[in-house]
Amino acid sequence: MDFAKIMPVLWESLPFILGGITWTLTLVFGAMLLGLCLGIPLAVGQVYGSKTVRRLAGIYVWLFRGVPILVQLYLFYFGILAYLSRFPLLSGLGLDSAFLAALVVLSLTSAAYQSQIFRGSIQSLPEGQLKAARALGMTDGQAIRSIVLPQALRLSIPGWSNEYSILLKDSALAFAIGVMEIMARTRTVAALTHEPLPFALVAGVLFYILTHLGVRALKTLERKVRIPGYARQGSMS
Repeated sequence: MDFAKIMPVLWESLPFILGGITWTLTLVFGAMLLGLCLGIPLAVGQVYGSKTVRRLAGIYVWLFRGVPILVQLYLFYFGILAYLSRFPLLSGLGLDSAFLAALVVLSLTSAAYQSQIFRGSIQSLPEGQLKAARALGMTDGQAIRSIVLPQALRLSIPGWSNEYSILLKDSALAFAIGVMEIMARTRTVAALTHEPLPFALVAGVLFYILTHLGVRALKTLERKVRIPGYARQGSMS
């Protein structure tokens, strides 16, 4: 490996590579937010829904947990979204965007995993809370919104830390369809030098730093909103 040749290229390309952080974090936080919005109703449906709702939610979770992210990226980017973008009514929505395809795939997959995190947190709460709410005259919907979900979301933060780190690493697969996130940019520069190893190390260091900072932030949030007596054993380490 010729460091004398690589280091100037690495130094000059560093701003370009660091620019991928914005794309990576936008993908990750966007997917976590959309996954949260879809994961909560999925979890509630799996716990409190009818047999049909539970079955449909289970099929969704099984489907998106069972199909690899890379396969989904190809299916959505070259298939579903490309097909939908041909309709005149949808042609102005940018459905043929690689970034949109990656965001949709990561969000739908994250929703499947987040629903299991929320479902576990809901089921860890004492069943007597819902019965007590009913005895006070609350509907099931009011009890779930006002009593169950506020507690379940707090208990879900440790699981969210894992989901964040998994999503961050999964976001690197978006390079396969041309999203210019960290991995895509390091591969682009590596192609100029024909020395992929040092640029793979740079990508690895950036992903490690982002993982460390994100998990630390979520642990801080966990400490701030924790419910005394309800913290899961080992979750506050």
